[in-house]
Amino acid sequence: MCRINKSFPGVHAIENVSIKLHHGEVLGLLGENGAGKSTLIKVVGGAHLPDSGKILIEGQSVEIPSPAIAQQLGVSIIYQEFNLIADLTVRENIFLGREKTRMGFVRAAEEQRATQELFGKIGINIDPNARCGELTVAQQQTVEIAKALSVNAKIIVMDEPTATLTAQEAGRLFTIIRDLKSHGLGIIYISHRLEEVFEVADRVMVLRDGEHVGTEDIDNLNRERLIEMMVGRPVDSEFPQRSASPGHERLRVEGLCRGQEVRNVSFSVRAGEILGFAGLVGAGRTETMRLVFGADTPDSGRIFINGVDAEIHGPDDAIRMGICLLTEDRKGQGLVLIHSCRENYGLPNLDRLIGRVFLNRRKERREFCEFAESLRIKTSGPEQLIMNLSGGNQQKVVIAKWLARNTDIIIFDEPTRGIDVGTKYEIYLLMNRLAGEDKAVIMISSELPEILGLSDRIIVMHEGRVKGQITDVANATQEDILSMAIA
Repeated sequence: MCRINKSFPGVHAIENVSIKLHHGEVLGLLGENGAGKSTLIKVVGGAHLPDSGKILIEGQSVEIPSPAIAQQLGVSIIYQEFNLIADLTVRENIFLGREKTRMGFVRAAEEQRATQELFGKIGINIDPNARCGELTVAQQQTVEIAKALSVNAKIIVMDEPTATLTAQEAGRLFTIIRDLKSHGLGIIYISHRLEEVFEVADRVMVLRDGEHVGTEDIDNLNRERLIEMMVGRPVDSEFPQRSASPGHERLRVEGLCRGQEVRNVSFSVRAGEILGFAGLVGAGRTETMRLVFGADTPDSGRIFINGVDAEIHGPDDAIRMGICLLTEDRKGQGLVLIHSCRENYGLPNLDRLIGRVFLNRRKERREFCEFAESLRIKTSGPEQLIMNLSGGNQQKVVIAKWLARNTDIIIFDEPTRGIDVGTKYEIYLLMNRLAGEDKAVIMISSELPEILGLSDRIIVMHEGRVKGQITDVANATQEDILSMAIA
């Protein structure tokens, strides 16, 4: 790709960016949220037309006006949000729009054989007739890879491919990537998890504010240099320092139960404290916090807020009692993507923003703009559709709407998933600030360095139960957490 430019109203997304990908190479594409990575891959994938510049595939100049043309040219994009139809089978998803037919009838047996051959190439065993909605996230990921290979892809772009995978599943994915590379495919790998980039990439290209910062062989980089290239300044530490002075008890949970998902969970968190929740995927951490927030109904258990027995029958009760939840799935549960930033900000704050009859949009707009400035949310304005923001800026809007509630208990569920290191640090500072204001902060994270770097105490869960607690976090290790998490 040579000197690619792409602008949107009020935003120059990428400016004179060139990129080179070789056969049998994994190129890591890095940058902060809003750096231009998504725009660049949507240009090569045919979702966006560039304003200027040219694209060459195997030396031939090409135009890519649509995703269908991109596929014909051998380019496949595996987005972070999979493009699979849950109610269709694996086979049907792989050949959707390219069905093998004879006299108007789908040749299902031929498609099934082709699907099994594709799975054989990448060393997996999935029933071609299983419905995609019944598969695990890791299995859906491999179906996407098989779908890419089914169109004879020469170039595969993977956007945050391990965001929802366990460590074991991610390891399996890396094995598949190495195998694809050995067969001559070129792979562009986008991730905010730098340790993964060092594991799979041959070269790394960094974008910042829509411009090309540099491209280096992975062997010439270390973690500190890579972060500096991404954020534009030296970063002394990934986690800010803070001295904790916990006060009185803000929240106490006793014997919380819901089926097999949450089994007799008890814990407490105090004012000025960051309580981390660790555990493997499916350990029950998110399910527990949904019960605390009233999003689900417990079978039994009690919740105390500031020492008072609380009756929480729904999120509206929880919000009124001073609890807010930043959900793990910000796009599906934390935001209304077709609404503006201003409207999303206002949703949990309507009781303050509505006058006698009508919504005070001027006040709503003014408040959002104040938070946008303080949290450094990059938008073209309060009326910009939130679906058009980067993941990090979407997360900041979620944070803004809850900060406006000024609640005493704030639950962060995977707050930095899919977010760059610079924005991560800003969120870490914000969490520390909230704890310094005597709020109780609960953080669920699957990233063990993050749990160890931020928490004052750590609760470890396994199969719906609390398996242990770490109080001396400064001297704890990832192995200490994992030994409890897999017990």
